[in-house]
Amino acid sequence: MRMLYVMFVRSVGWMALLARSAASKVAVLRRQNPKPKLDWADRAVISALARLLPRPARTSRLVTP
Repeated sequence: MRMLYVMFVRSVGWMALLARSAASKVAVLRRQNPKPKLDWADRAVISALARLLPRPARTSRLVTP
């Protein structure tokens, strides 16, 4: 009887997981893995690498280092 209960609980858990939206799954991942903090050296490297991009690609990027 216990085995049947465990199988039922696991199958309900799987169904609940499948019913979740992608946004809620991403939210869970973001809570578990915090965004890394960039220091000045990281920003300098990103800026230097961005300079290697062709000029049209540099002017059309959304985020500036």
